[in-house]
This record gives sequence, structure tokens and C-alpha cells, in this order.
Amino acid sequence: MKVELENVKPMDIEKRSFEIITEELGDKKLVPGTELIVKRCIHTSADFDYAENLCFSENAVEKAIAAIKDGACIVTDTHMAESGINKRVLSRYGGEVFCFISDEDVAATAKANGTTRATASMDKAAAMGKKLIFAIGNAPTALVRLYELIEDGKLDPELIIGVPVGFVNVALTACMPGRNLPQAWRSRRESG
Repeated sequence: MKVELENVKPMDIEKRSFEIITEELGDKKLVPGTELIVKRCIHTSADFDYAENLCFSENAVEKAIAAIKDGACIVTDTHMAESGINKRVLSRYGGEVFCFISDEDVAATAKANGTTRATASMDKAAAMGKKLIFAIGNAPTALVRLYELIEDGKLDPELIIGVPVGFVNVALTACMPGRNLPQAWRSRRESG
């Protein structure tokens, strides 16, 4: 059985995907300045709910762009997210991408402290002394630890992106209301 494929050149597949997303969104109005981010999330997940429930604190996108241009590094809690970040572009501004979740010292610290590797990863990141953006797409415990570090004055991140997975503490950690820091989060429990 022969399958009929849409004839799109390899270099045009992403462009065509974004055209399809725009068509399917129809008249849906996205928050100005967030359109490309929302569409990228939809493209990555095929989940159009992002158009309704991806939230941004005031000026989060502008602050994130400024931080990247000022050499901020990105820390994530998954290797999948790490691999999806354009390191070449980030390095033009002096930034790097880090994921410590599989580091032996992180595993040893988590075991010794009775915490998760995600928690230990956030401690390791906070000790770096660099401008940091956090992209958390897996562990709610990473977000809990980030907010503890912020409250203790040990961390002042440029931005926190929080779309953790699962059921335990997800609603609590997706966005910490009242925090005066740039954030992006998913307003519903399903995420990742």
C-alpha cells in the first residue's frame, strides 16, 4: 500500500508546520509578543491547548531575550529539553545550556540528602554564580527547590519556565503566584 505524502522539501517542513498551526488557530488571538513561543510549544507537542493555557508574567519574553543577549545560561531538568535548545545561537551571546540530572555528584547529593536529583540539580545550578534561565519540564521538585533558593536569597534567576509533569505538586509549582520574577507556565495540570 502506497502512502500519499504532502510534497514538502525537507527544509520547508517546519515552515509548513507553522503555517498549519496558524491556519488551525484561526481567529484565536495570542498575547502580543508570545505568539512564536506558543506556536513553538504547539509544534513541539501537537497540543493546541497551549494557545489557551500557556501564561506569561508581565514582560517575561522581553526580559528573557534581554537576559540571553546578556549571556545568560539555560538550566533544564531534562536531557530532551537540553537537546532542543539551540546551543549555537545561545553561544553567540556567551550562554551555555546545562542539565545536571545525570551527573554523578548530583545523584550522590540527592541520595545523601534524601531528595530528588532534580532538587540537587537546582542546588548545583544555584552555586554556579551565573545569570540563569530555568526551563523546567519534568520535576515539580525542581521548581519547589528554585523557589526555596529564591526565598533564601541564594538565587535570582532571569526567568523560570515551569511546565512540570505528573500529578504531585504540579498545580502548586507551575506558577508561584505573587512572586516578582519573570515566569512562563502552563495553567493546567497536564504538561511536559
